[in-house]
Amino acid sequence: MLYGRADEQAAIRALVDAARTGRSGGLVLRGESGIGKSALLSWAAGYAEETGLRTLRVTGLEAEADLAFAGLVQLLWPVQDRIGVLPRPQADALRAVLAPPQDGQQGGPDRFLTGLAVLTLLAEVAVDGPLLCLVDDAHWLDQASADALRFAARRLNAEGVAILFGAREEGFAATGLPELRPSRLSPQDAALLLADRKLAPSSREQVIEESAGNPLALIEFAAARRSHHFAAGPMPVSDRVLASFRSRIALLPERTRLMMLTAAAEGRGHLPTLLGAAGALDVGLEDLAEAEQAGLVDVTANVVTFRHPLIATAAYHGAALARRIAVHEALAGAATDDDCRARHLAAATTKTDERVAEVIARAAERARARTAYAAAAGLYEQAARLTPHPRSRAGRLGEAAWLALSAGHPKQAADLVDQAERLVDDPGSLAGLAPVRAAVEFEVGERRLAARVLVERSAHADPEQAAPMLRTSAGYGWFYGDRDAILAAAERLRELGLRDPMVAGMAALVQDDYACGLPLLTEFVAGTPRPAPDFPAGTARPGAAPGSAAWAGHPAGGLTMAWGAFCAMIIGDDTASAELAEAEVGRCRRHGLVGALPQVLQDLAGVQVQAGLHRDAEMSVAEAVRLVHDIGLEQRVPRLNSVLARVAAIEGDEERCVRLASQELDTGGMAGVAALSLLDLGLGRHAAALDRLEAAVRGPLRHASGLVAAGADQVEAAVRLGEPERAAEPLRRIEAWARAGGQRWAEAVSARCRALLSDDETDYLRALTAHEGSGRPFERARTELLYGEWLRRARRRSDARVPLRSALAVFERLRAAPWVQRARAELHATGEVLLPAEPTAVDPVERLTAQELQVVRLAADGGTSREIAAQLFLSPRTVEHHLYRAFRKLGIRSRRELARLGLSSRR
Repeated sequence: MLYGRADEQAAIRALVDAARTGRSGGLVLRGESGIGKSALLSWAAGYAEETGLRTLRVTGLEAEADLAFAGLVQLLWPVQDRIGVLPRPQADALRAVLAPPQDGQQGGPDRFLTGLAVLTLLAEVAVDGPLLCLVDDAHWLDQASADALRFAARRLNAEGVAILFGAREEGFAATGLPELRPSRLSPQDAALLLADRKLAPSSREQVIEESAGNPLALIEFAAARRSHHFAAGPMPVSDRVLASFRSRIALLPERTRLMMLTAAAEGRGHLPTLLGAAGALDVGLEDLAEAEQAGLVDVTANVVTFRHPLIATAAYHGAALARRIAVHEALAGAATDDDCRARHLAAATTKTDERVAEVIARAAERARARTAYAAAAGLYEQAARLTPHPRSRAGRLGEAAWLALSAGHPKQAADLVDQAERLVDDPGSLAGLAPVRAAVEFEVGERRLAARVLVERSAHADPEQAAPMLRTSAGYGWFYGDRDAILAAAERLRELGLRDPMVAGMAALVQDDYACGLPLLTEFVAGTPRPAPDFPAGTARPGAAPGSAAWAGHPAGGLTMAWGAFCAMIIGDDTASAELAEAEVGRCRRHGLVGALPQVLQDLAGVQVQAGLHRDAEMSVAEAVRLVHDIGLEQRVPRLNSVLARVAAIEGDEERCVRLASQELDTGGMAGVAALSLLDLGLGRHAAALDRLEAAVRGPLRHASGLVAAGADQVEAAVRLGEPERAAEPLRRIEAWARAGGQRWAEAVSARCRALLSDDETDYLRALTAHEGSGRPFERARTELLYGEWLRRARRRSDARVPLRSALAVFERLRAAPWVQRARAELHATGEVLLPAEPTAVDPVERLTAQELQVVRLAADGGTSREIAAQLFLSPRTVEHHLYRAFRKLGIRSRRELARLGLSSRR
């Protein structure tokens, strides 16, 4: 019976009952050791059994914290027969998890694909009935398993799956999941717990006081009081419990203590390994009898378990170092798999030993192949510790740093690369570490240093290694406005005799030589290969985000498609940008590349905004934001939201625009500046818009294509203020960019700006001609508005109505409220009678959430629930849940009725 746990039991009961009705959820029980988390999980298991739920269970083990996917193997082993129904990339990912790791094993490039596969598998199992997953001691799960379970728990919705975690205060981050902290027991409940223990009243009161309401402490202190080994004092309760266990273990025979040490060092209770090591140490299973009688361990036919993890800790750390080493040597000799052997060899080795280091490095490579990057990083760090030669040790620390970055631990990576660089001083070794040093600086350090490190150290790298370093350096330099780094990268490539149109093009642009730079970048984009439908999932990171650790390269090559999309956006080639972004989104969906998808969706959203597809852009950003929260990369949210800052600016939503743009400004980007300036312009704050843009173009990012395009806002603001002289420089930039780039939208905007200053109708007509087929409706409508204003001022009111009506229609479709007002005012001034603007009837589609609309569109295209789920990284039941809700909002009953609503995603 549990005492004092009514609130916790009610919360667990609600979680389980929700699963019974088809709703999913997760809950984390968080608290100190001994507070009763395991007891609550056991109670949950009993309640689930009573109410007909199937239960899967896993307990994290400290000994397995560095064993890739050890937790998932334990949890999913009973349901592995269902893996065959998963989409192939997910099925392959889980088979790789459950199969014994092999040297040379090939794995996928995305560590989150496994989490998606876990989600789909749990949903599939729940088809037969609701499911409860219990994860005890989650703080000791290997990170690959923890990441997968967190991903699945965050995306559960309507599958009938409940996941209950038990974790200590540290070691298991669970952002986005509800948490419940079991309370300490009241004196009354503590007394009830001790009621059947034979203690004198004075002793009972002291135990209650010293235990501070911790249930394990109550039980252990009561036992210690009876045996006169009570550990009182100022230490934390958990430390006193540990001291109490050590005292009890110290009373046992030496052979029993050795057998307990062996079991604690083995960690899993795996009898074949344990017995093999015990034989080498001249002890046996019978030596655990007194520990069993003392209530410290349980021995069954196939496993040895400690009554509480703190007992194993006391047994292990209470032993002398020499004895612990001997035990690990025996366990290494008895290990039945290579990864366990590597773990014990690492623990048994106290001095450098290349033979052992190589064994551990091979284990790290097996973990890498299975995308268990955190485990691989830890193993490479252990291998480095045992590596005798400084240069080789630095190389392994560099590998550990790359893997830590891939696992989402940039601060750990920074520490590892610091250690590596202290070990070597020769230029060649430092050049080898330059890519990871640059990636670390970009993520958590001095971002401008990232580009310069690569340029400087490339001088000591061979040409094959230097070329990708220099390209990455130029990319970093462009991203953060380091003109000198871009120029240095271009010069170094010329010295090497290498032609790189991308870097050369960037170098020309930062020198204002658009005529040279834009054709070079256009050449690079044109030469970028587009992915075939069967583009292999194992190709090195082409979908990685510019500016991310993966994009920095490891190795730094193989990123042509990402670079092509990056350059297409620089030159404003909307067609190529859309083509590459859509292709990459499709590839990421097909192959389950969860980690790469948010950046690609951001790129796609930017193109959609320019095309006037604001709802599509909102869908893309919403999905990307959900994903980055699910995979723990929340730092990317400001850049994602900055895409929608422009939408808010167009709509005149000042509060939303300022909020979204300000987040991005804090990260050093320029999209926020352009959005805020457009907002000011739309609201008639011309001086504010002009001042903001003039300050931006004096800064390091003045060559960014977004700011060049925003030069049109500068020109308009200057003309509106009656200060045309302030428009001369932005007009020069826009015209030069348009001539060199050959993009129709740029030619149109250039002609419009010239018309504002020349007051010549020919320039307006030239602009309107260039807008035909340019694909930027908002810019076309702005030109039509300005031309209509010019015609009205020329007293050609009838002629003015044609472009003004066209502009008004576009502005209304885009919900561009400030621009709608201007267009209506101009039409009214021409003498056109306009009815007062009435609130537009709410389109049922507008009632849909971004995810519901996304699901509905794919269903309208004919996708099944299972196919849609695979594309959107959801479960089929969640897809059906979204369809049910969407159908109610749309007033329809079946998929067949979607056709008449025109909701297909195909355009």
